[in-house]
Amino acid sequence: MRIAITGASGNAGTALLRNLQGHLAHKPGSLQLVGISRRLPDTSREPYSGVEWHALDVGLDQDRPALEKALEGVDSVVHLAWQIQPNRNLELLHRTNVTGTKNVLDAAAKMGVKQVVCASSVGAYSKADKDQRRDESWPASGMAGSHYSRHKAEQEKLLDQFAAAEPEISVARLRPALIFQGKAGSEIGRYFLGNIFPRLVPRKPWVPLLPAPDNLIFQAVHADDVAEAYWRVVDQRASGAFNIASEPVLTPQELARILGAKRILPIPMRLLHAIVDLTWRARIQPTDSGWVEMAAGAPIMDTSRAQRILGWEPRVSSVDAVKELLAGMGTGKGVKPSPVLKPRRP
Repeated sequence: MRIAITGASGNAGTALLRNLQGHLAHKPGSLQLVGISRRLPDTSREPYSGVEWHALDVGLDQDRPALEKALEGVDSVVHLAWQIQPNRNLELLHRTNVTGTKNVLDAAAKMGVKQVVCASSVGAYSKADKDQRRDESWPASGMAGSHYSRHKAEQEKLLDQFAAAEPEISVARLRPALIFQGKAGSEIGRYFLGNIFPRLVPRKPWVPLLPAPDNLIFQAVHADDVAEAYWRVVDQRASGAFNIASEPVLTPQELARILGAKRILPIPMRLLHAIVDLTWRARIQPTDSGWVEMAAGAPIMDTSRAQRILGWEPRVSSVDAVKELLAGMGTGKGVKPSPVLKPRRP
């Protein structure tokens, strides 16, 4: 089986390569791996070694011939390429995220790829109350105030159109919760907090008082568990949408336990939204307020379909995934061979 991965040097891509390399170790020659990335990693280092690499930008028209060549003879393409920064340049993000998805789909159809597996997100869903779990039938229409959510919703429409136009191609999409791993600590800290604030995160975070909105309720999942879900979709040539998240659901109370906080100070979500917006506009930190809107509105997902059809079960709890991320963020942990996951400089 020949598998191509776009965004193969990123957070989920690196975890998927680790997973696939593990399968290769047990059955040498059973898989041929193709990595596609804007910036190539050190291909002499694991898990990037033993992979046929192509340096290209999926969102650029001039790179479409190179993309088609990279997909030549491929059985399954796992499309992970996505850009969330710089979120002040929405035209650039749309080109990578939405146009890039269309380019991958067009190239897959032209080159006779048998399966397309796409990285969607819990952020693709429309706003929902947190009082019940939603399965994959909940509308994936996005939330207007979040560019990430809007782009994911546009991506979902492209997948729907592609599946209708190409019935012989199996089309699957994973909608994971927030994806954490310790080795992405430096990257996630840099993307969401900037270059300074992650350095203030202690190796063992401790917050005596946690200010948090009551409805700051969300899900998380470890990157290795997401990678296993991708592998199961590819291995079974599954199609359709799959919610992917670990337990427990993260609440202010769970976060307080993780951070060792003795008390929670309830604050209105609109106040958090205003603070994030103000600090973003002042260029104090790089995260716009759309992320707060998405966190407030994203549904709590029901993952029973992935369990039933794929036989998927998370091995790492959401609590442990958060702890691992915070430890990685505090130490500036990363993956040296990857330009995306590079460790923070001392």
